[in-house]
Amino acid sequence: LLAGCASSDDAATANAAKLDELSNQVSQLSQDVQSLQSDVQKSGDAAMAAQEEAARANERIDNIAQSYTK
Repeated sequence: LLAGCASSDDAATANAAKLDELSNQVSQLSQDVQSLQSDVQKSGDAAMAAQEEAARANERIDNIAQSYTK
């Protein structure tokens, strides 16, 4: 009986260790996802800023072109 109990305890300990490892992996993956989401947000913001700047530059070019046609 004691051997059975010890074996059961070993299995429970091994399962607990695996569970801890999986929990750590899930936590790490969650952090990675948050980091990637932040990077995507920053990229979107940078793209929007570049698009706005391009629109302003095009407007300036249009104004210069109009001044030559007048």
